Amino acid sequence: MAADLGELLVPYMPTIRVPRTGDRVFKSECAFSYDSPESEGGLYVCMNTFLGFGREHVERHYRKTGQSVYMHLKRHVKEKATGAAGGAIPRRRNGQVFLDLELNRDFKGDEYECEDEAKLVIFPDHFEIPLPNIEELPALVTIACDAVLNAASAYKKQESDSWDEEIQVSKHARSLRQQDNGVRIPPSGWKCQKCEMRENLWLNLTDGAVLCGKWFFDGAGGNGHALDHYKDTNFPLAVKLDNITPDGADIYSFDEEEAVLDPHISEHLQHFGIDMLQMQQNGTENGHLNTDNADSVQPRVSEWEVIQESGMKLKAVYGSGFTGIKNLDNSCYLGTTMQVLFSIPEFQRAYVGNLQRIYDYSPLDPTTDFSTQMAKLGHGLISGLYSKPPMKSELIEQVMREECKHQPKGISPKMFKAMVSKGHPEFSSNRQQDAHEFFLHLINLVERNSAGSENPSDVFRYVVEERVQCCQTQRVRYNQKVDYLMQLPVPMEAASNREELIVYEAKRREAEENMRAPPEPVRARIPFTACLQAFTEPENVPDFWSSALQAKSAGVKTSRFASFPEFLVVQIKKFTFGVDWVPKKLDLSIDVPDFLDLSRLRGTGLQAGEEELPDITPPIVLPEDTRDNSMNSSDSPDIDESSAMQLAEMGFPLEACRKAVYYTGNMGPEMAFNWIIAHMEEPDFAEPLALPSFMEPGPSVASLGLSATPLDNHPPEESIAILTSMGFPRRHTVQALKATNNNLERALDWIFTHPEREEEETSDDLSDMADTTEPDDNTFSNANTNSHSTLSPDQDGSGPRIKDGPGRYELFAFISHMGASTMSGHYVCHIKKEGRWVIFNDHKVCLSERPPKDLGYIYFYRRLSSC
Repeated sequence: MAADLGELLVPYMPTIRVPRTGDRVFKSECAFSYDSPESEGGLYVCMNTFLGFGREHVERHYRKTGQSVYMHLKRHVKEKATGAAGGAIPRRRNGQVFLDLELNRDFKGDEYECEDEAKLVIFPDHFEIPLPNIEELPALVTIACDAVLNAASAYKKQESDSWDEEIQVSKHARSLRQQDNGVRIPPSGWKCQKCEMRENLWLNLTDGAVLCGKWFFDGAGGNGHALDHYKDTNFPLAVKLDNITPDGADIYSFDEEEAVLDPHISEHLQHFGIDMLQMQQNGTENGHLNTDNADSVQPRVSEWEVIQESGMKLKAVYGSGFTGIKNLDNSCYLGTTMQVLFSIPEFQRAYVGNLQRIYDYSPLDPTTDFSTQMAKLGHGLISGLYSKPPMKSELIEQVMREECKHQPKGISPKMFKAMVSKGHPEFSSNRQQDAHEFFLHLINLVERNSAGSENPSDVFRYVVEERVQCCQTQRVRYNQKVDYLMQLPVPMEAASNREELIVYEAKRREAEENMRAPPEPVRARIPFTACLQAFTEPENVPDFWSSALQAKSAGVKTSRFASFPEFLVVQIKKFTFGVDWVPKKLDLSIDVPDFLDLSRLRGTGLQAGEEELPDITPPIVLPEDTRDNSMNSSDSPDIDESSAMQLAEMGFPLEACRKAVYYTGNMGPEMAFNWIIAHMEEPDFAEPLALPSFMEPGPSVASLGLSATPLDNHPPEESIAILTSMGFPRRHTVQALKATNNNLERALDWIFTHPEREEEETSDDLSDMADTTEPDDNTFSNANTNSHSTLSPDQDGSGPRIKDGPGRYELFAFISHMGASTMSGHYVCHIKKEGRWVIFNDHKVCLSERPPKDLGYIYFYRRLSSC
């Protein structure tokens, strides 16, 4: 038999590999579906690429690659027989099989046991060889099988490495000696012992001193008294007071100069009268970190209960469109966003509707392909395969035993999260993130990967009309820009319960000064009409440069809609920056309407009697009198170095901080911080500031097809694809990128300010051919064909691809956030399906009884079909 197996495997030996260091073994999830070893058909792992495939997809991989040998993994989960010892570790028939795999269902380890089996399968005849079979298999095959079975699954290893690299246990944690000085820390009213700082306070774990921070790992602001205290005393560990939860806290080691872990933090805090277990209201909910300050415990508890509809008997729903998404430790921002997006027909059609075509043309490694993973996620949510109701017998058993028997926990987006977050400093971490920022990040990925095909993000795209007026000359300039999301300001002064808020604030301050418990909190009630009014009002333009005066002057800006999107996304600007630079949330409710009419906000363009500002570029680069020696000039640009250093202390590259300060006109660190967040993904983010020689673009330059960059500096094809996917012609896109030194944001503005002229088309055809390296004619003709069907009647083909129409909308979904900051808390979403509101809370999907529409963070409206 051994000789037979050896002879059988001889033709396939060159295709069987032993996993090397760096190889990822996908033995917990299919590349095209959410099948796993626990699924009915098990999982097939290719013995050459180590990719995993469900039973329905392994044949596709065999046909595409010719790889014939796969390892079939199957896990059987069974309830323990009566009389089994409680608390025992689940028994496994083959001890080494799936050693690192976690259960994909909500099983209790002391009630269930696992039986794992593995076998080699040879395609196309499906010949099976049970494992382990050491005596009968060739040595190379045996080594390869053992390596696959013992390898850590791809994403479990990645997550473990990520956390190990970020935070380590402090060398002082176990040997820390705390002083018995009788210090007890109150639950609120903290302030620095050496100054009046009440933000960013740190508790020294040796003597209980409460002092303000400065140069800490989170970039917090302060006077540095905690660090001074360490220099005087050598007491090494401190914990941030407002980040203490039952799961842990933010701990810093002055001696090791980094954030650390303290396995004994509970005992160390108890020494000063802080019981971590009593921080539940201020801590975690459903496994999500909530770092609210003790002063705001009560409103946050109310918020968590209202948004999650706690205390109500919510009816679970199953089937197509009702599949939950498992939370991967603070990934709820991703889950809620994707639930809403895949409730939109255009996203369903682009990815799920084209599922087979996307899968058939997927690359050899589909785990890193955007379209493949989007189609996989969309199909998982819409198909209903992973949202099946329990059998009747199981329901009866649950009632009899008064417990919830194991049920599928939705789909686990590990592969999807790893793909969309690759290379992103925030989304690739395991920390909580802003759903608004992730939405824009995902739309950017959709744009990049939709060149030449249907672009579902067209439904969100609209054009904003900005009217800038010089207050001194009254002359105006109209600009247009593309946007995907409407940000509504929150005028707190317009609260309908303003008097009540004033009384509460006075009581809160009094309680804080006297170190008493805070009063019952009051939530601000803001009319939605007041938010709209604040959006329409003129705002000051800092450091406005008037081209009419050729000097700085006072200027105001108003924004209107040049077009209305098919789906309108509205973000409530609930978050502001605290003293420690951490975004903090305003506690408020807004009476958001089910139906919204924005027709009166449509832009009108230049009006009769208005005089335009001259089209002159501000002198933001080298002055005109130094053009000739600009390359040799030693004069450095005017940069507020103190602001740059303040940002650098937060961990950003110094050169990026200097650019941020420069490009925001030395308007302070907060404006520069916003610039950093908006540009940190750019490839030249950390490169030194490089100012081009002064060249003012004008009509003559555009008409001649010239640019400020060398002719051989052809724009990257990726940048061209992004702009063409938005509906701009390739020739115009190439010209815009060359004129702006390949800067995407400036190129977009250039396109709007330099509309394509019909008379230029013929003369530019030859130059376009020179600029283009092997263009895909079909790709761009398809993009332009699509744009004609979606452009508004008054636009030409040079504008972005939009779906303009009436500005009347109906609310169909909203995402809500619980917690004090976008860096903590939890997200859930409510979506209106079949006339009923449904709450998606991670893997739990239920009919909503009382949707908290007044507490939402991001609202999604669809255009009314009949107006």
